[in-house]
Amino acid sequence: MVTPMRSPNLWRSFGYAFAGLGYVLRTQRNFRIHLAVAGLAVAVGLYLGLGWLEWAVVIICIALVLIGEMVNTVIEAIVGLASPAYHPLAKIAKDVAAGAVLLTALASVIVGLLVLGPHLLLRLGVK
Repeated sequence: MVTPMRSPNLWRSFGYAFAGLGYVLRTQRNFRIHLAVAGLAVAVGLYLGLGWLEWAVVIICIALVLIGEMVNTVIEAIVGLASPAYHPLAKIAKDVAAGAVLLTALASVIVGLLVLGPHLLLRLGVK
């Protein structure tokens, strides 16, 4: 008889989630790069005095890029576990996951320029 898996308590679940965040911070260079760029975007947004809706857009973009990087890490780990030797399908999975992060990051840069750009131009006195 198979017994159903019991969920860990709430605090243990948070512990696992923080362990995952700690793992990507320690091991994933690109995650740290995205985090640094996010910090820069937040600093510029604070300097420019973004409105609530603008902050919502910026935060969503930051979250999507960081989540994408984490999902890419998960895919790389799972593919590495399932296929330790080179396999063309494993390469496709890893490449497509990395491409998804790249596309998300590029879209976020464009959104950042659209949100921050007009404020920056205004500060610089450009009409």
